Amino acid sequence: MLRISKLADYGTIVLTAMAREPAWTFSAAELALRTGLPAPSVSKILKILLRQGIVVSLRGANGGYRLARSPAEISTVQILNALDGPLGVTECSASPGLCKREAHCGTRAHWHMINRVVLQALEHITLQQMIDPGRPRLDVLRPAWRAARSAEVSP
Repeated sequence: MLRISKLADYGTIVLTAMAREPAWTFSAAELALRTGLPAPSVSKILKILLRQGIVVSLRGANGGYRLARSPAEISTVQILNALDGPLGVTECSASPGLCKREAHCGTRAHWHMINRVVLQALEHITLQQMIDPGRPRLDVLRPAWRAARSAEVSP
């Protein structure tokens, strides 16, 4: 089963709260209250996101955290990579060399194509889209599918 970590799930919740007011500076405690998440988890997430350049921190009386870029410029794959590390549907698609059967695997190429489709779809879904009300749009998946299909056909 493909599943993101609880940390990445919480991170997305924190970032969507920030994205609703992108010019605002938030304290970790305020974000914990707004999201209903544990304050220690929110602090941990913000520190990771700060190191990864997704948020910036401001010092002083009005200090706190703010998005480093507009919500439309932050993709879900950037968020997930920041919190979970490189994404992969299999070990070899995330980090080549981890699987002893890699050299003799008959399904490896297919898993790599599937991994590319998933990553490209996540690249096309932005934090802005995550906060927009309404149904998710499936048309963001079409570019990922086309790219994967053309990579499959290309030498």
